[in-house]
Amino acid sequence: MTMTPAESRKLLGRSPLEWLSSLPVFILLLLTLIIGTGEMVHGQLLKFGESMFGDPKAQVQYFMLRAEPSRPECNPKLDIEAEIQRQGSKPAAGSGDDIDDLFGDEPATDPAVLRRSLEQSQAICAAKHDLYNRVVAHQTPQVKLYRTVETSFFMLFHFGTENRSLILLLMVAIAAVSTTLSFHHIGIRPGHYSKDYLLQSVAQTISSGLLLFSSIRYYQILLDSGVPVEHPLLHYIWMALFVILLVINLKRVIMPVKSPHGDGTWGTAILSIPLYAQMATVAGVYFLIKNHHAGLAIYINQLMELPSIFMNLGLFIWAGMLLKQSRIIDLLMDILRPWSLSPQLLTYIILLGASVATAYTGASGVFVIAAGGIIYHEVRASGGSRQFALAATAMSGSLGVVLRPCLLVVFIAALNKQVTTSALYHWGFYVFLLTSTLFFLASQMLRTQRASIESPAVAIPAMLRHMVPTLPYIALTVAVIAIYEYALDTKLNEITAPTIMPVILLIVLVFDKLVNKGKTALTPDYASHRQEGVERSIRYATNETVGHIGALLSLMTLSLAMGGVIERSEVMDNFPKVFENHWTAMTFLVVTKVVLGMIMDPFGAVVLVSGTLAPIAYANNIDPMHFWMMVLVAFELGYLLPPVAINQLLTRQVIGEEEVGQADSEVRHLGFYRRYERWILPLAVMAVGLVIVSYGPLLVHDIPELAFIRDWFPSAPQ
Repeated sequence: MTMTPAESRKLLGRSPLEWLSSLPVFILLLLTLIIGTGEMVHGQLLKFGESMFGDPKAQVQYFMLRAEPSRPECNPKLDIEAEIQRQGSKPAAGSGDDIDDLFGDEPATDPAVLRRSLEQSQAICAAKHDLYNRVVAHQTPQVKLYRTVETSFFMLFHFGTENRSLILLLMVAIAAVSTTLSFHHIGIRPGHYSKDYLLQSVAQTISSGLLLFSSIRYYQILLDSGVPVEHPLLHYIWMALFVILLVINLKRVIMPVKSPHGDGTWGTAILSIPLYAQMATVAGVYFLIKNHHAGLAIYINQLMELPSIFMNLGLFIWAGMLLKQSRIIDLLMDILRPWSLSPQLLTYIILLGASVATAYTGASGVFVIAAGGIIYHEVRASGGSRQFALAATAMSGSLGVVLRPCLLVVFIAALNKQVTTSALYHWGFYVFLLTSTLFFLASQMLRTQRASIESPAVAIPAMLRHMVPTLPYIALTVAVIAIYEYALDTKLNEITAPTIMPVILLIVLVFDKLVNKGKTALTPDYASHRQEGVERSIRYATNETVGHIGALLSLMTLSLAMGGVIERSEVMDNFPKVFENHWTAMTFLVVTKVVLGMIMDPFGAVVLVSGTLAPIAYANNIDPMHFWMMVLVAFELGYLLPPVAINQLLTRQVIGEEEVGQADSEVRHLGFYRRYERWILPLAVMAVGLVIVSYGPLLVHDIPELAFIRDWFPSAPQ
């Protein structure tokens, strides 16, 4: 068959793929938002219910009105004298039990004691009936309407909370199928030729078969254990997912996809094999050799152990795609343009802003996907070369992973009780200052033209004029944050950011599309992906989100399996647990973290490091905070290094093969550095930063003359 757009047939303006993938994922994302905000919203609904319908004078609280009251069964008008006579005239009934007879007959009931007991019971009964009558009197139509809304929301929130793993797995499954259908999985290079698509399908057929076999064996082992299987529906969904992926790819092997660009070569086709398929095949074959058939399924099921983290990652990706559909970054760049900054200085300022955005989008790769195109265009427009612009784009997400409220830091703190998010963010800020300053110094040292800045007399008035259009967006953002803080008693922080940020961007996007309706001239060439209208923009953003969730979470899931291979192979046992000194230990740990960053995604790598390498650091007297700061920087260096170089791959995906090819071709006649600037510049900055972060604290610790450096930094909060 021939590669054709999936838009050939539409129903109500949407393709079948949108109905079957984008719409369900959109609903799941909204449900995830409800789960994230559910507790705070429900708490406020209870408060509002109490303030509106509670009656302190009648001693009726709202929680008493949340359901239809039941009439007490006791009799409040009991004739006490008659009851005393009735119970006193009852004959003593022998039990006929020889053992009971050993204790003799029970003494007759004292009428005075019986009267007091009956009077107390009658008082309690009267109080129950009185409360029942008061509650019934307060059951107004307004109360019934409000409690219907409140309890319905509670049931939805409760369902979502109890089924986080199910929601996450459904989201991953739908996105993975959609990503497979659209050839959107992450590889060293994207598919372009017929042989690329064929080899992708063959590799995914093998990986899907291994995953399906392992999932079936895992479920059989659980059934044979004699213990009831927990959450069997999750196992059914895993198996159904791998069956669907197997069928899709098997069909493409039998009926290969034909590319209009030609057949290509097998050598380049190997580079287009999805990374998740490579990981699944390696891990699956390893576990088969070790006769551990369920191993692959066991490790990918670790995804279900911390569902909130990965659901929040999905929300961050969605927030990034919503950001792409708005003009926010354009407006912010308009404020800088009057200064006519040099490419190097403009790039430095862009990276500072990008670092904050990276922290709020959860991971460096997500920000590269969301804003990489805009950053590349702005650096090019300021006079930067294509190589320098590509370097800046690849590095745009690398500096902010240590800043509040980055999700990766939360994940580290969740798995390691030795560190806290507050302390990690505290020291992360200084690491950010270090790496950003290194980039500025490197770019200034390597620039080939004089730096020029527009006169403040000219630039400031123009800058102030360009700030005016941003004020409504700032006001909306502040208003949403204020509503959460004061109405819902929820501040914007690392815990709440995944749920608050998408809400902010949804509202800002709606405002942006309504205000700029029909103004197509405002859309620059590099932002041709932006849609007109609210509904089309949100739909397009969700479509992109589905592809990125499928690609990134598939990679992250199989990274967990690769971590299992490394763990079970006991390769770490070949290295000492305690080294001669902490310098040697740190060197070993630095090298291993960079290697892990080269082949694994950050979340899977953190799981592996927490269980295997972190104890080695602690045993060699390396401070846990120092260790994890080093880990974060080492990972970011690994994401820029071959063979995977995930941030470089995402940059290529965002910018396009043609533009990257032009960047390489225009510098072939220049020196080594200029030919490979997009690789060397970010690698040099992060490598120097890693050396300082890794060994600087050890120098201060071991050399008394450097102890004064400790006083430069305030203590981290506990």
